[in-house]
Amino acid sequence: MATDLKNTIQLPKTDFAMRANLVKREPVRIAHWEKLDLYAAIQKKRAGAPAFVLHDGPPFTNGDVHIGTALNKVLKDIVNRYKSMRGFRTPFVPGWDCHGLPIEQKVTAQLRAENKTVSTAEMRALCGEFSEQWIAHQTKQFKRVGVIADWASEYKTKAPAFEADIIRTFAAFVEKGLVYRSKKPVYWSIPFETALAEAEIEYKDHVSPAIWVKFPVPTGEAHKYDLPADKPLSVVIWTTTPWTIPANLAIAVNPDIEYEIVGTGTERYIIAHQLYDDFAEKTGLTLIDNLNFRLGKQLEGLQPRHPFIDRAAPVVLADYVTTESGTGCVHTAPGHGAEDYLTGLKYGLPIYCPVDDDGKYIDDGQIPADLVGLTTLETVEDLAAKRTSPANIAVLKKLDAAGALLAKAKYTHSYPHCWRSKTPIIFRAVDQWFVSLDNKAGSSDGKSPRETALAAITNDVAWVPASGEKRITGAVESRPDWCISRQRSWGVPIIAFYDDKKNPYLDAGVIRAVAEKIEKHGTNYWYDATPAQILEGVALPATWPAADALACGRDTLDVWIDSGSSHAAVLKRGQGGTQWPADLYLEGSDQHRGWFQSSLWTSVAAYGAAPYKRVLTHGFIVGADGKKISKSGQYEKPPTSDNYIAQYGADVIRLLFASQNFTEDLRVSNLDTDLKNPASILNVVAEAYRLFRNTFRYQLSNLFDYDHARDAVLYSKMDTLDRWALHQAAALIRECTAAYDAYEFHRVYQLCNQFCSVTLSAVYHDILKDRLYTHATNSQQRRSSQTAIHEIFHTLAKLLAPVLAFTTDEAWSFATAKTEYIDGDSIHLRDWPVAPAEWTDATLEADIAALLKTRAAVTEAIEPLRAAGKIGKSLDAVITLNAAAGAPERALYEKHRDFLPELFIVSQVELADAPGAPAIEVSLASERGLHRCPRCWRSVSALQATPHGDVCPRCAEALHAFQVDK
Repeated sequence: MATDLKNTIQLPKTDFAMRANLVKREPVRIAHWEKLDLYAAIQKKRAGAPAFVLHDGPPFTNGDVHIGTALNKVLKDIVNRYKSMRGFRTPFVPGWDCHGLPIEQKVTAQLRAENKTVSTAEMRALCGEFSEQWIAHQTKQFKRVGVIADWASEYKTKAPAFEADIIRTFAAFVEKGLVYRSKKPVYWSIPFETALAEAEIEYKDHVSPAIWVKFPVPTGEAHKYDLPADKPLSVVIWTTTPWTIPANLAIAVNPDIEYEIVGTGTERYIIAHQLYDDFAEKTGLTLIDNLNFRLGKQLEGLQPRHPFIDRAAPVVLADYVTTESGTGCVHTAPGHGAEDYLTGLKYGLPIYCPVDDDGKYIDDGQIPADLVGLTTLETVEDLAAKRTSPANIAVLKKLDAAGALLAKAKYTHSYPHCWRSKTPIIFRAVDQWFVSLDNKAGSSDGKSPRETALAAITNDVAWVPASGEKRITGAVESRPDWCISRQRSWGVPIIAFYDDKKNPYLDAGVIRAVAEKIEKHGTNYWYDATPAQILEGVALPATWPAADALACGRDTLDVWIDSGSSHAAVLKRGQGGTQWPADLYLEGSDQHRGWFQSSLWTSVAAYGAAPYKRVLTHGFIVGADGKKISKSGQYEKPPTSDNYIAQYGADVIRLLFASQNFTEDLRVSNLDTDLKNPASILNVVAEAYRLFRNTFRYQLSNLFDYDHARDAVLYSKMDTLDRWALHQAAALIRECTAAYDAYEFHRVYQLCNQFCSVTLSAVYHDILKDRLYTHATNSQQRRSSQTAIHEIFHTLAKLLAPVLAFTTDEAWSFATAKTEYIDGDSIHLRDWPVAPAEWTDATLEADIAALLKTRAAVTEAIEPLRAAGKIGKSLDAVITLNAAAGAPERALYEKHRDFLPELFIVSQVELADAPGAPAIEVSLASERGLHRCPRCWRSVSALQATPHGDVCPRCAEALHAFQVDK
């Protein structure tokens, strides 16, 4: 009999339920999307709709997609899928950054390993092939993590049309008179023998040799300035770059700082008065006298001598000299520092740089012979061993031998390093091309590029998070003129010509004419053709020599101009249906110094406005030690290798990214450690994923016999609990939509997690089991609940679709066609959920919220009996609620009296008004003379006979309907 009764319970059908194993099933769904051409289908559905353009910042094509790059592309994919479902046309053209040092570095390393030497043309060809291989590889990796895009319209910075637009952007700089050539100190990478841009610099703690050095003052000079000459007198400088001492041409003092002469009894030193105590402490000197105070301006023109080179080091004035450290007397080498350079220009000093491209002292007739050939480079091995450079060591020895080295110490400070070689850079004056950021001469509105950029940042662009505005404002305000030339082979050439005396010739019209040819032939044309061929048919300015008297320059443009021109090469051309300006740029927070800024400068120069309306930044994925995971440093294997996706599947990784406040850094530890640690963020998110998937499975399995067109119940006739669930769904739609609009995907994760674990699993789904499994198939209450489940499934699946792209699409297929794949359909082609106004019922929400508090109290009251073994299931209990007549809670209980047993999952609920009695009393159904139904386990006053045995009246009705249906 029990078996017969069990067979009459409507258990969920699971023959089409969703299976697990994302790792194997996701690639099959990707193939389905490609067969469907999902991206094109989405664009077709939204043809004519308002556009939302997220412009893709191009990753370097020089290695695997690491987990941090996957974070970036997944966030973009989430935004695009959401905006599409909201009704926008979302053209997304992926891009690739193909030129520059990272690629040339890897090709060069490969050639070294093979002991090969190649020409510039061959090097460029190899770099192009290398880049193309990684484009294909990275495309597969991005697709594997669920990214859909217009791969057919992808942009590559090495494409001839793109290269031509880069050159046209350069022409815009030239046309406005912003480009100039100067011998000026720049960041210089010794290992790569090239200038670096601000964005290619990393600041790290570095231990430098700090030294206090005497520059002796001749007796005649002392008398001329009324300085004591009875003992040796020196001006003392302090520096942390001893290797620059051979390039010293002056000593800078602040005109308004008070200086004094201090002594040891045998000699005297000029230092800033405020640094007396610090000078004594750091040098260990016993100072016994101090005299002759005077302002720095009174020392201007004094001619101390260089410690070991036969030349003067005149005292000059500079406002940047402070008394924060050192001696207040600043060693000045115009060829090795930005401030030194400006001071040198002011005083007509040579921009002297006795260091070659490889960082070694040159034999220029001034550098001592024992220094020539020594390198200023501190290698990675030197840094690890805490050694300084050979040049530093040799200079220290020469200073000591000359009796000029007063003291030395180790000094830890933040110092710029090359982002690729990880070695300290040097400041080195070389002839380079620069873009002036403060020149107003070519401006139509009288504003400099910097002023226009700052106005756009404040007035025209929204920054998410808001702190991004302050960050980029600071970067733009402090940025020096942009050094745009590089001494590399693999890049877009600077279209500049030179005569036989190395005089440069630059003209915007000529550059644009050459760009037309490069658009047809590519930039290799610049290297393969003669100047006469390149300039054939081009009108040259009257002041230029003949074309056959010119030579082509070999410097290439900073690659930040490459990627920074993408808005012109892609958006301005409307590539893939895009438009200018972009609605959104979305990249890592380091791009305030990189792509966000280079795009802004190029756009301001070319179009006088920002190329984006909104900029959204995310943090980095960092390891357990807090260090950024990146291709150029410590990183895990890429997501497509045997690690993250292979272990968890792409949807779990997508959920991981969405679960965090991505504007901050996201910490993950070693994958093996995460797998073994249940509390790791990856495993916590994996559990949340299982909750979402199981919620869909539960809902789908309980809709196995439901046809919405046939079985749907009107809202006005739905059960109380179902209407309450729809109210919760309406609130979820509102809150998730607001979170997506604010790019707060972690709020979507939290809201949906709470909805599934509490609203559904702990309450709604828990209560529904009785009616779904034991009621008659077509009972009003069961169909009401199925209608609500149907609506909630559609709501939840759509809300999670941008994040769980694979899982929700699979669930959608099962829900709409009871099959795993549907030709021509996808959840990603559907509209965003909109709750009917009637779903929102504040009164009902207040009632159920109050009743759920009572439900929690009932559960607590039952627990002691359960612990004592008197009650097995809550259905064994009868509950008495004591509430005085007229009390608010009594009115609430009366209003929902018939619903209370189901809500509390007990057999009966009685209402009483017994003064002094507990608010909740629990009794056993068996002690109350009630009889337990063997089918639904509820206890009732009397069972009813059926062909299947004695059951409760409700089950008897269900069994009769079951028999009729059969």
